[in-house]
Amino acid sequence: MYPQRELTLLAARKAVLRQSIAVRRAQCAADAIRVTKPLEWLDRMLALWRRIPPLVKLAALPLSLLVIKRIVFPQRKIKFFGAMLRWGLVAFGAMGSISATSKKSSGAVR
Repeated sequence: MYPQRELTLLAARKAVLRQSIAVRRAQCAADAIRVTKPLEWLDRMLALWRRIPPLVKLAALPLSLLVIKRIVFPQRKIKFFGAMLRWGLVAFGAMGSISATSKKSSGAVR
């Protein structure tokens, strides 16, 4: 029905196609393993979290917030910015009262 040369050509193309499919299948498998690694870690952490008693979980939330606060805002930065905020508000209030006093006194002189 088909000439032998065409059948040989089709067989060669089929072999090349099967080879490329096998390579892509291996790449997809490797990518799937790489993608699921974080999900596997998350699943282990979730299982660990479920084994912790409820009262410990209740205490863990404020403690974790405190730790995160210490990491994000180290103590020396809090002191510096806290002092700046405190004295900045005092200075701002003093300037406002001086300004209001000077406006009242300048209005009486005229």
